[in-house]
Amino acid sequence: MISVVFPGQGSQKVGMGSDLFKKFNYTKKIFEKANDTLGYDISDLILKGPQEKLNQTTFTQPAIYLVGHIIFEVLRQETKFLQKKFGYFAGHSLGEYTALTSAESITLEQGLILLKNRGEAMQSAVPLGEGGMLAVLGIEINEIEKLINNSSEKINCFIANDNSNGQVILSGKNSELDKFSFQLKEKKIKNMKLPVSAPFHCELMRNATLKMKKLINDQDLKKPTYKIVSNVTAKEYLNTNEIKDLLIKQIESPVRWRESIEYMISNGTRTFVEIGPGKVLSGLIKRINKEVKVLNIDTLEDIEGIDQ
Repeated sequence: MISVVFPGQGSQKVGMGSDLFKKFNYTKKIFEKANDTLGYDISDLILKGPQEKLNQTTFTQPAIYLVGHIIFEVLRQETKFLQKKFGYFAGHSLGEYTALTSAESITLEQGLILLKNRGEAMQSAVPLGEGGMLAVLGIEINEIEKLINNSSEKINCFIANDNSNGQVILSGKNSELDKFSFQLKEKKIKNMKLPVSAPFHCELMRNATLKMKKLINDQDLKKPTYKIVSNVTAKEYLNTNEIKDLLIKQIESPVRWRESIEYMISNGTRTFVEIGPGKVLSGLIKRINKEVKVLNIDTLEDIEGIDQ
């Protein structure tokens, strides 16, 4: 069984999707539609940068979503790949919106508006420079939880992403993360601050949740054409009302990526296809389970080389 995954923040790079933009006229029209929907020239930002602006979550979120959607659309129009029978779709954080669009639950325009507002809400939830994220490498999530809970001085930070075996991301105020980082280094545990603009997927995002709740609830969602695994539950959505509820909860909830991949494998997935910029998820999946096959579709060359 094949399952499809879509990346989140951290995969963005200037020029992503440029080969598809040059090759196919309909991709230019999708970029133009996105510009009109968002009210600014996101295609110029994606294709020309600057990278610093693209890294701001307000722009990162719709940009990664848009490029993932375009790659999926080229696969649909130019290959027979999507005629295959798929087990599940899943996306990492904002990638869940790409999964929902690819499964025809939300439209491109809905996804762009939701992620534009989600990015703005998440960025404004905590003053710029006050919060951040810390990657902890080489130890498991339960060990990290023990270190946080048993610290000699109280550490106020949160599990944000359980990405894979030996890779967990924490969120919190930078002062708390710096304190915990120092403690980890004293114990010879590798960790590094991430180049992000806010502390995502934790209770510091409460104001973002409040801002997004009505907008998400007001959306007209269709039943997905594929089973979609939620970041919040690490299980498939049951109905459209649950999709709305979990998209709201997702803003503050940890991304349970390791468990999501394990769920799909336990239900028969033997091949994962990552659709979108970069290869972040492919690397995480191989760390979770070395036995599964992982393919990555990012460029025109990848699309032309796909086993149809």
